[in-house]
Amino acid sequence: MVLKKKKEIQVDAFLLDQQQLEKLQRFSKVEEENLASLLLHCAQLNNGIQQIQCIKQIMPLVSKMDQNSACDPMVKACLDILGETYFALGVKNPLKKVLASSLNGLPEQFMTLAIQSFVSCLREELKTTDVYLYRKVLDNLASCMEDFSLGRASVKNLFEEVLQFLQKSLLDIQEENRQNHGNRIVQSQLMHDLLIAIKVSMMLVQKLQENIQGNLWRHHESFVWQSMCSLLKSSTNFLMDETLLQTVQTTSGLAVILFTKAMYEPVEELPSLVSDLLLGLMKHAGVPAWFVSSCGTLCTGELPDSVLLFLCHGALAMLEWKNGSMGENGEKLLLDIVSVLLSLSSELKESSMATSLSRIFAIWTSSALAALISGSPDLKIKLNGNSDIIGKLLEYIYTHWEHPLDAVRHQTKLIFKNLLQIHRTTITGSNEKSDPFFAKLIKHLLSLEWHVKGKYASLGSLVECVGTENILQLDRTIPVQILNVMNDQSLAPYASDLLETMFTNHKTHFTLSFQESTWIDQWHDIWVSPLLVILCEGNHDQTTYIIDYYLPKLLKCSPDSLSYMIRILQASADANLGSRSTRGALGALMACLRTARAHGHLELSNIMSNGLVSTECIKQGLVHQHNQVCIDALGLLCETHRSTEIVSMEEMQLIQFFITYNLNSQSPSVRQQICSLLRKLFCRIQESSQVLYKLEQNKTKQELLETSTEKHPLGILQQYKDFMSSVCNRLFEALFPGSSHPTRFSALSILGLIAEIFYVPKGQAQVFQLNQEIDSARVRTLIQCFASTFEEVKVLAFGLLMKLHDVAFNLQDSEDLDLLFQAAMDLSTSTKPYDCVTASYLLNFLVHYKELHHTCLGKWVEHNPQMDESPSVSTVEKNTLTVIKLLLVNVEEEIFQAKKSLLQAAASFPMYGRVHCITGALQQLPLNNLTLIAEWKEMVARLILMSYKLSAVVSPVVQSSSPEGLIPMDSDSESTGRLQMILHEIQPQDTNDYFMQVKTLKEHCKVESEKLADHRPVKNICTEMRGCT
Repeated sequence: MVLKKKKEIQVDAFLLDQQQLEKLQRFSKVEEENLASLLLHCAQLNNGIQQIQCIKQIMPLVSKMDQNSACDPMVKACLDILGETYFALGVKNPLKKVLASSLNGLPEQFMTLAIQSFVSCLREELKTTDVYLYRKVLDNLASCMEDFSLGRASVKNLFEEVLQFLQKSLLDIQEENRQNHGNRIVQSQLMHDLLIAIKVSMMLVQKLQENIQGNLWRHHESFVWQSMCSLLKSSTNFLMDETLLQTVQTTSGLAVILFTKAMYEPVEELPSLVSDLLLGLMKHAGVPAWFVSSCGTLCTGELPDSVLLFLCHGALAMLEWKNGSMGENGEKLLLDIVSVLLSLSSELKESSMATSLSRIFAIWTSSALAALISGSPDLKIKLNGNSDIIGKLLEYIYTHWEHPLDAVRHQTKLIFKNLLQIHRTTITGSNEKSDPFFAKLIKHLLSLEWHVKGKYASLGSLVECVGTENILQLDRTIPVQILNVMNDQSLAPYASDLLETMFTNHKTHFTLSFQESTWIDQWHDIWVSPLLVILCEGNHDQTTYIIDYYLPKLLKCSPDSLSYMIRILQASADANLGSRSTRGALGALMACLRTARAHGHLELSNIMSNGLVSTECIKQGLVHQHNQVCIDALGLLCETHRSTEIVSMEEMQLIQFFITYNLNSQSPSVRQQICSLLRKLFCRIQESSQVLYKLEQNKTKQELLETSTEKHPLGILQQYKDFMSSVCNRLFEALFPGSSHPTRFSALSILGLIAEIFYVPKGQAQVFQLNQEIDSARVRTLIQCFASTFEEVKVLAFGLLMKLHDVAFNLQDSEDLDLLFQAAMDLSTSTKPYDCVTASYLLNFLVHYKELHHTCLGKWVEHNPQMDESPSVSTVEKNTLTVIKLLLVNVEEEIFQAKKSLLQAAASFPMYGRVHCITGALQQLPLNNLTLIAEWKEMVARLILMSYKLSAVVSPVVQSSSPEGLIPMDSDSESTGRLQMILHEIQPQDTNDYFMQVKTLKEHCKVESEKLADHRPVKNICTEMRGCT
């Protein structure tokens, strides 16, 4: 189990100004805590979390005050400061919600005073005139109206002022946006501010409906009415403005319907008004003048498709569809809306519009369901599954269920599910399972190819309506067909979800139909037997996806089916062992057991003790010729749903058996899986050992006497220690000279895991420590791994030595160090490229030895006593500096020699090796924590100068046109010509007559060996050059 790291919550503390602090100090008392002293203490805290805890203490303190405290000036001053603090806090600051929550519990006798304080603060907020500060005021208004009784009361008292501010803010933000046309950053901010302003206006109308209705209908000349008309007009303008963000237009569509609903009379005629708007049938004669004045652009001509869409959304979201409250007009509007939406579906293809349309279709189906509950018979007929409307909606689903956008595909699933519920509602009282509409739909879906992804979710929804049994009656092979589809990973999740829906529904059907469990064999034949056949004989991809997606769901639905699987597979395991390409019955058994144990449906010790699965059977799985069967058998031993489950002796013996035969796996993916699974096992040993230590500490003497030796915590811990020691012995034995690369890679990887997992924090008992298993021979074994031609082996060996640094750097004597250092220097100038890599790792390892400076480096470079005098200089820094200095001296000498003959340099002392070692030494140096700054500055200057000289020397061969270097082995005339040019470039610096004439090298070329400085045969030189380039 993986525990997510908790995200640390950041809370900004609030600050009070000097005047507020002085006011609190004037009222606070030293001898006893009162409200002023508590607020003063809270304000002096610098931590927001601590301030939250302090604020929570306010109400308990206030509740202890008597009735007369309401007249206390201290209380009034504190409430004023609380109000000012509330409006000063940012909307996302948790302190704001905590303060509101606390003030919701304010005693009744203080409410009047508190409202006065908050009204005063809100009035100041509403005086804001800077358009870029409107957002803060809008956020405060939204906070006041959201679950905050004191804030809502303040807004109610200042209702007209709030309306006026909202009216002004909408117009000002719109104008500011117009003036900043082209400035995308500013416009983006203003758009979001405008969106918030519209939402706050809607919230005001919804939350404080009584304020509007108390003033509107009778007084069309009143300020409230005029403000509402202004809000409606602004919202209409935003709805029609296609230059605004789509979210602003969508919200404006909601606002238009909401404001119209709040103002329109009689309310029964509102659905007809909206229908006329959507259908373009608006006649001014029957429409109120205020509506024409505010929404005139909606009443004339044909509306854009996007406006129609947003109005449909507004009508569906803002009108009441339940309980038949809108009567026949409401039912007509519902049908008109879906008619408009269907006409738009062929027009709106842009991705954001297509997403909005699909979401609004889903909202319509939900609204239709609500309306049908108390709807008229006529509505039920028109929304029956056989109606034109439902038919067209099904066509929309079939067209969009494989849409490129996830959101559209998700909405089509919801639409289909709701359509089935709509039809069920229209046929209440009839037999759903024999309904012609459902039967027709099932046949249509089954006739489609299984590669159609939308088919799966739709069939799943139908299963919930008519049941699995009804679908299986049409075709009993459906489960097998779906399982056969699961060799395609893109279809496997869809197929497994459908299968889960079907077998779960089928099981429920059998459970309700039969009192006894006689049905289980029939259920197994349909859902389990086909699975087992495919696991035994299916291809790798198909079995993998079935195990990953389907098997866990099947076992979750019916854990008892595991015993059936074991029985069937055990019966044929001997006859069907599998092959390299198929799992066979044994492989299928291992997969089922592994999955069951990993999901908590199986106790391994139980099935082994009961004889259901033998140790020999698991051993066969651990050495199976099919790689995945081996991994499944190992997973059975390593994976469990409890991270502290005790590892049994049998499991440990089987793990040792596995390691003996599987370290040499040729497949990189198999080696990776082995390491991953063993990591889980080692973590389990480590975590369960900590539990055992605690159990041992908490046990009484009597309990210890009563516990058997085998189950005694100390006995289990000793078994753990012996097991880990045995594993380490086997892994080090596998690192013998000449062992294969896969064996070394596996052994080193597992040893690295052990060193990492069984790391010992100070003061904590640890069941096993790899350090205790290390001696000088094993350190030498790891050092020998540096000689591997595979760099990943060098990396693993070096990393393991670094993890074991406490013991690894104390086991080598001075003679060994001298020999190792000499070997590293020799390898650094080898003509074989992998030798210098070995040298680099060896030097990086040796610089950690304190004795290196005196034992080895003193023979090569001049000793610097200042390094020894400074105790703050780390061993690694001191030795690295000296090693780089030595390598640099060698490179500089070799550059000098290379100026005479590049060919001789390539054959005898290629400079690449030295440079590679210098680079490797610098890479492991902690550059942000150096002490010898002056020495390093000098060294870097020399390195830069050396790099320029080296680049100049090798430039005839290694250059931009030939970064890998040049091998003069080509026999064609064009290559010979290019080589002639290069040799002329080299010749001026060369005193060797070898370059006076181009020689085309052939297979049996002979050149006098004495012409070469080191008297090596030309064939060898060419070979070495090939290795160096």
